[in-house]
Amino acid sequence: MGSEVARLLEAVDFAARKHKDQRRKDPEGTPYINHPIGVARILAHEAGVTDIVVLQAALLHDTVEDTDTTFPELEARFGAAVRRVVQEVTDDKALPKAERKRLQIERAALCSRRAKLVKLADKLYNLRDLNRCTPQGWSEERVQEYFRWAAAVVAGLRGTNAALEGALQRLFEERGVPT
Repeated sequence: MGSEVARLLEAVDFAARKHKDQRRKDPEGTPYINHPIGVARILAHEAGVTDIVVLQAALLHDTVEDTDTTFPELEARFGAAVRRVVQEVTDDKALPKAERKRLQIERAALCSRRAKLVKLADKLYNLRDLNRCTPQGWSEERVQEYFRWAAAVVAGLRGTNAALEGALQRLFEERGVPT
């Protein structure tokens, strides 16, 4: 067990160093690292996930997309299984935003169970954050549009984890977003 804790803390440390200069888009400018830690916490605390690969991937899920981290670097540090999950949940930033969003909807159902868990927890964290406070520069319509898009992604992830899907369903219902 001790080695799993060490592996988890290694991922936290790596993600914290990679995201150290980044902030969330909320009015407080929350440190970005709160997001991957929050996603891992949702998995462990609410979904009962104990799979160390899933928890490490949750902590590392935005490192390649949003920092100078590479997939070979992740594999060297954390192994092929973690790299594979992170790769599945990473958008190709070379593509236009609309195309990245479309591909997330299209590919959701094709993801591995591990990647689906990370995606569900990521969406849940982001939607709760949007409910808590609107990002700077976002209109109410843009928030609602994000909820509609997230519902389309989540539709492809169904059958993965009842607790996460139930929490997401409640958020969609509160917003009047069809699922």
